Amino acid sequence: MGKVISSSRWLIPGSDAERRNANFSQNWMCAVQKNWPILAFLIPLFFCSALSTQAQVAPAAYQGQFSLSAGAEGSVFQPDYAGNGIAQTSPNRLYGVGTYVDARFTRWVQIEAEGRWLHFNEYVPTGSSQGIGENSYMIGPRVPIVDYHGLEPYGKVLFGWGSGAGGWLTGRAGTFAYGGGVDYRWTRKLTIRAFDFEYQQWRVKPTLWPYGGSAGISYTIF
Repeated sequence: MGKVISSSRWLIPGSDAERRNANFSQNWMCAVQKNWPILAFLIPLFFCSALSTQAQVAPAAYQGQFSLSAGAEGSVFQPDYAGNGIAQTSPNRLYGVGTYVDARFTRWVQIEAEGRWLHFNEYVPTGSSQGIGENSYMIGPRVPIVDYHGLEPYGKVLFGWGSGAGGWLTGRAGTFAYGGGVDYRWTRKLTIRAFDFEYQQWRVKPTLWPYGGSAGISYTIF
């Protein structure tokens, strides 16, 4: 199957101090350019979280009560790979299933773990007999923004690893996911995941940026 393969510079004459300042500015700008998706997600997330602190409507008993829920979901993703050894939009969207667990220690301290298997509608590159699928396993903090009449928008940053179904990726790849969504507490035990979006980063060469959405339902164990 196809392989996965591995700016301007500011030159300012003058003293060593000026050159060090120029190199610092260059490195800082490069870091911002490479990580703009992360910054674009984190800045509004923490801004909204800070603003919502004074607008919480969740009861005090809920804020300090530990709970654990487990759920299942269906997903659709753009894998960002088509078998040509470069990051590119695939002709086919991937469909699959996943499972997730939410552990709520306090109102603001929450952890989410998820596994996702995307094997349906795989794109098969020309000259290959195997399709391109993706599996991922991640865990990380989940930040609720507000709890209003059962609706809870949230943001999350997850990390873990991914594998390539179909043999297009050798071994495991480090993965990150930046996303969020909306949960709706339907009953005391059942919560509907109305929508969940993830923008993933796969640490391979070249870097892949799969993205997609999911919907599901979870059951509160305790």
